[in-house]
Amino acid sequence: MTAVEVTSDLRHARVFVSVLGSPDDKKATFEGLQSLAGHLRSRLAKSLQLRVAPELQFKEDDTVARAARIESLLAEVKRKDNPEPSGGEGEGS
Repeated sequence: MTAVEVTSDLRHARVFVSVLGSPDDKKATFEGLQSLAGHLRSRLAKSLQLRVAPELQFKEDDTVARAARIESLLAEVKRKDNPEPSGGEGEGS
């Protein structure tokens, strides 16, 4: 879980989750979370002593994946701007 947005009336909560892995892994994770939503809602109501717990909706947070992609692109640009010298250092000097 990376973030939660709760409506002002506390009836709905959007839970953002970052999942690493294949698309199948992500799908399985969200299916599992959705199947547990009722149980999690009940536990949430008990632990926060709420009369009505928010309905949970799970959303993918792709911030980590987007950050990794940006880092990769920046590294690629840096390699293109500063190519390694050909011939290698220390050869026959």
